[in-house]
Amino acid sequence: MFEGLEKSQLTGALEALLFVSDEPIDTLTLAQAVEVETTEAQEALIALRDRLERENAGVQLREVAGGWRLYTHPAYHELVQAYVLSWDTRRMSQAALETLAIVAYAQPVTRAEIASVRGVNADSPLNTLIERGYVREAGQSEAPGNPTLYATTKKFLEKFGLGSPRDLPPLEDYAPDEKTARLIAERLGAVNQASGETAGGAAADAGRADAARSAGSGTGGVQGAHGGAGADAGVGAAAGESAAGDGDAAGDARTAHAEGAALSEAELASPESLVAQAESSLFGVVDKIDFSKLNFDTDDE
Repeated sequence: MFEGLEKSQLTGALEALLFVSDEPIDTLTLAQAVEVETTEAQEALIALRDRLERENAGVQLREVAGGWRLYTHPAYHELVQAYVLSWDTRRMSQAALETLAIVAYAQPVTRAEIASVRGVNADSPLNTLIERGYVREAGQSEAPGNPTLYATTKKFLEKFGLGSPRDLPPLEDYAPDEKTARLIAERLGAVNQASGETAGGAAADAGRADAARSAGSGTGGVQGAHGGAGADAGVGAAAGESAAGDGDAAGDARTAHAEGAALSEAELASPESLVAQAESSLFGVVDKIDFSKLNFDTDDE
């Protein structure tokens, strides 16, 4: 026992410590402060809680967020609220209250998911809640871009008198009708499933992208072959061959064009195949030109 205290004063001593504390205090800390066993402090706290309830006192002792704290009696909440708001200059806006409710019921949740539920951007009210200590960062989502996740804090539990987020009242109890209740459940359920679905979609997109790249590589080879046929036609024209040779080259070109037209739309739409075709056509013409057969007309004798 703390020096100067008697056993009969233990309950009063704990009440005084709780009165000056602005956050819940766990049983072990209180026991160490008054220098008694933890079990003895726990029994005294329970006795204090029961006495306050029995006497219908203006304050109540509650066990919240892993500790003990004094709260005003619910019967006087309206009176206390009116009094506090008369001098409180930092009232929470409607947007902040909406955002806090979404975080509380859908946590952990990203900024984008909050905005999808509210229907408007929630950056400003969310930043306000973080500044006031009601919301915290709770890791990174596995969705593309790894957006930050947000959840409520211990201060939130203290202010609302909750032991954990599981103690939040069901939203359906506050819905004006069954349709609204179903809408609330659906929207919050969609937020909770969004991260998993997004991650799965990203994996599927990655698989399709790999398949497209593989198809593009094969198409590039096919297009290169057709480009070579077009290059042969260009060589015949550049070398000034006979009319018959020109006809054969033109025929080859028409054949290459027809074969190219037979390619599937997916192959023609592939960027890799288009690049490969252009490169093979351009460089094939340059490589096969026979400059010894070209005639240049000049004024020199």
